[in-house]
Parts: sequence; C-alpha cells; structure tokens
Amino acid sequence: MKQLVSISRILVGVLFIISGLIKANDALGFSYKLDEYFVVFHMEFLNGAGLAIAMLICIFEVALGVALLVGYRMVMVSWLMLLMILFFTFLTFYSAYFDVVKDCGCFGDALKLKPWESFYKDVILLVLILIIFVKRKSIKPLIGDKFAGFMSATGLILTTWFTWHCYTHLPVKDFRPYAIGKNITEGMTLPPGAITDSVVMVFIYKDKKTGAQVEAGMDQVSTYSGNEQYEFVDRLDKVVREGDKAAIHDFAIKDAEDNDLTSDFLSRPDYVFMLIAYDLTKADVKAQDKVNALAAECQKNDFEFFGLTSTIPTETDKFRHDHQNMFPYYFCDGTALKTIIRSNPGLVLLKQGTVIDMWHHNDFPTYEELNAKYLHKK
Repeated sequence: MKQLVSISRILVGVLFIISGLIKANDALGFSYKLDEYFVVFHMEFLNGAGLAIAMLICIFEVALGVALLVGYRMVMVSWLMLLMILFFTFLTFYSAYFDVVKDCGCFGDALKLKPWESFYKDVILLVLILIIFVKRKSIKPLIGDKFAGFMSATGLILTTWFTWHCYTHLPVKDFRPYAIGKNITEGMTLPPGAITDSVVMVFIYKDKKTGAQVEAGMDQVSTYSGNEQYEFVDRLDKVVREGDKAAIHDFAIKDAEDNDLTSDFLSRPDYVFMLIAYDLTKADVKAQDKVNALAAECQKNDFEFFGLTSTIPTETDKFRHDHQNMFPYYFCDGTALKTIIRSNPGLVLLKQGTVIDMWHHNDFPTYEELNAKYLHKK
C-alpha cells in the first residue's frame, strides 16, 4: 500500500504541475474555454471574471502538485485535490454526455482531448487521489516541515510570476497553428489522404397542422412529398461524420463589402504588418500612439500595414477616427483572431503567409528595431 501511495503521489503531483504550467503559459486562452462553460451552465455573469478565475486555477493546480510531491500539509492538500477533481470530473462528464464543450482545455493547445477522453482521464485521477486521501494522515514531508513549506511557497510565487508574465507579454511556448515559423496557407490545407466529412442530403418538411418540422432522408422523401399534410421547407447537407479538419479552418481576410482578400495578403512577397484587434471596443487604447507611429513609418517605406478585427464596420470606422488610425482595417472571425495572438491589439509580421514574428502590445517594437532585425531598408 505504501508503494501504491508513493506512485499515486508522483503521478498526480507531476500531472497537476504539468497541466497547471501549460495552462499558465496561456491563461488568456484558458479563460476563453471557461467562458464556454459559463455559457453552458448559464453563468454568463462570471464572464468578466473569467481571466482571474483562469489564473487562479493555474496557480492553484501547480501549488497543489508541488505540495503533494514534498508532502506539505497533506490533510488540507488531499481535501483540496479531492474537491477539485470531483468538480472537474462532473464538468467533463457533463461536457461529454451532452456534447456541449468539445475540448476541456486541460492541457491548453498542447494536447487536445476529446470530451470522453477528458472524462476518463479525470476518473483515473480521481482513483489515484482517493488512494492519497485515504492515507493522507500517514504521508510525511520529504525533508522536514520547513523545507516542504519553503518549496511549496517557492512554487506558488514562481507560478504566479510565470502566469502574469505570459499574460502581459505572450505565451513562452506557442502551441497554436499561427506560431512563429508557421505558414498560414499551409495550415489551411488538408494533408494528402485526409478524411473528408461524410454528408447526407436531408429534406425538411413542415406539418401544416402542428407546424412541427421533420427531417427526411432520400429513402423517406416519398412519404412526405405526396402527402398534403406536409409542406416542403428546405434541403440541407447534413454532416453525419466529421472528417479531418485543417489546422486553420476559420481564417479569412475580408473587406467591408465581403470581398475575400486572404490569398492576396498571404501571397505578398514582401513583409506585411498585420495588427490584430479581435474586438476594438476592448482594445488597449494606450498602445494606439505606438501603432500609429509604426504604421506611418511602414507606409513611408512601402511596407503594407493593416488592421484585422471582428468589430462591425461602423464601430471600426468610429475607432479609426477617434484614434486617428491612418491605415485600413479588414475583417475576420473573432475566434480566429483570438487564436492568432493573445493580445488586443497584437502585431504580426508576415512574409508570403509565414509568421515571421509577433508582439504583445506591451512589447511593440519601433520601426528602427524592426528595420535592424528584419527589414534592412536604407
């Protein structure tokens, strides 16, 4: 039993630390996942607190993992771990059973788990934590109480710093398909041999008496088409089995008239500066002076500089006027923009569709710095 407890402590402690650090690396991305849960459980009033909750979970998870490994205050730690895993096991079961949240976000973008995989992972963790919980009073600190307390406090402080650093700059490790060095065009292309969606043709009919709509497959059409009780409504292509998805499947650059400009910008042979602001009403306005100065220098030296947002055109025009942005804004899906860069606004440097570099608004470079490193324009 003693060996089983030791193995359980190592497995749970290490997994908590790894999971917590991966999420701490991208706490803002984790907060987007929490917002999905808030919607599912009709708790939208927590949306404004999503980021704070995400950060606390990351820090709390790592702190518990460290405390477990060094044997610090095991009665309290085992209780907290048990309550935490019971809560997340319920969440992952609910998500899997009702098919509401496709990815729990347990390991950020580093490892995507399907809903049932997330649930089974939590069940295994629950069993291991129950073993620790049963023997909690017999687990002693590895090298004394003071050392265990020091290590736990150090882990808490370092994780807090790391979480805040990644939020106020950018993730230390980028697992997303828009990471530096990735080519967006290639990310939008399915690999050879990829499985496509399995689609069937469905016909929608409405019951004239009750107003209820029914779906009919090709083999059922004759039942409804000749029946005066039913009225044809629509024909749809219904996905019955999802196939492979390209790593990037929701990125498109469009103008206010809905013209698609994606291939044009991604095929430019020279450097292109793309300012990402998924929601201009929430963008950090203190960065606008830096943005305007950089845009002016880029345009003076014949480098393309444009903004990309999901904000509606009328509000975008107002924002441009209020902040004297002398560069155009184009439009893209908000989820895609939040995925590209964890900053609002954030700056991305492209060349022929490849991400050369990117910056949080706290770290925007000057034109001189860019010229020295990349542009080399005299």
